[in-house]
Order: sequence, then structure tokens, then C-alpha cells
Amino acid sequence: MATLLLIDSSVFPEGGSASRAVTAAFRRTWEEQHPDGTVIHRDLAADPLPHLDGVAASSAFADPATHTPEQQAAFALRNELAEELERADVIVIGAPMYNWTIPSTLKAWLDQTIIMGRTAGENPSAKGKPVVVVASRGGSYAPGTPRESFEYVQNYLGAVLNGGFGLEVEFIVPELTMAASNPAMAELVPLFEASRAKAHEQAEARAKELVARFTA
Repeated sequence: MATLLLIDSSVFPEGGSASRAVTAAFRRTWEEQHPDGTVIHRDLAADPLPHLDGVAASSAFADPATHTPEQQAAFALRNELAEELERADVIVIGAPMYNWTIPSTLKAWLDQTIIMGRTAGENPSAKGKPVVVVASRGGSYAPGTPRESFEYVQNYLGAVLNGGFGLEVEFIVPELTMAASNPAMAELVPLFEASRAKAHEQAEARAKELVARFTA
């Protein structure tokens, strides 16, 4: 049986979140295709992780036998997150763009889960696993657009997920999500609707491909 690790970070519920709608489509297809599989779901908005502090950071470099009670508790969380990543066959991350970058809750997950010498370093423990990132955004930051230089989601996550964890990274990008609610973007509604439909199709198709890959 294959395991899916699903991470949502949108502050909005599924009905009001473009990224959650697409990650939910992936999960729904995954479960339809692989009902005996396992899904680990972390909702970073509903259950945020603590940001990395000195205690948690130092716990990864100290001999566990010397851990203080505070370091033990901090490292227990980091170990739990690392184990979830290592157990997963496939990772899906909902990463909406907030103020040109990722939500702080998703950054906290990354900081807690990146453990040098284990999940990151010369031989990362999850190396080669596929990760699908749903990088939704209210406008468009695609190459050639006026705000191309403001794109710090795909650039950053591509670097950290591949360069840090060694994962195989793929992006699904539903864009122009504010068009339906912003009168100034009314003429872009058809482009938004096409982008949304394409994102759902990509998520469902990729879920089927990955189920087939890991259950063959």
C-alpha cells in the first residue's frame, strides 16, 4: 500500500481556497484509485507548528542522551515530521502565495522537517520521492508578465524541496484566483476559469499516474 503525505497551508477553508480545492481533488482521486492506501494530512492552518527556535535547532545537533527536557520535546516533534516525510511515497503541498511568498506556517514545517544529516545533506532520507506543489496565486507571475520578478514561491520551493530534500518537484499553478471577486480583474475571469480547470485536471491525472506507479 502506498502512502500520501498531504500538507495544506491556506488560511481559508476548502470552499474559499484555490489551493485546497486542488489538493482535495488530488486526494479524492488518490483514494478512489487506491482505497487501501494511507493518507497523512497536516493542516498547518488548523494545527500550526511552532516556528523553529534555538532549542529545536540545537536538539538536532546534540547527542540525545544529553538533551534537556525542552530539547527532548522539541526533537520529538521534528522526528515525527521527518518520519512522516520518510514514510510517504508521494507528497502533495498546498502553497498559496501570500505577500509574494509562502505562508509562514509552511515555512515552519520546512524549518522543522529539514534535519541536516537526515532529511537534508549529502544523502537525504526522502531523496527521489515525487512532490506535487499546488502554487495558487491571485494574479499571474508567469514568465513575461509584469510581476514575474515577484515570484518567490516556485523559485524558493523548487530550491528547498529539490536542493534540500532531494525530492522530484512538480508544480500545478492555478492563477488569477482573485479575478472572480475583484471587479478590476473582471476581464480575466475566463483565464482564471481555464487555469482552475487545468489545475484540477492536472491534479487528478497526476494522482492516477502516481497511484499506478506505486501500486504496480
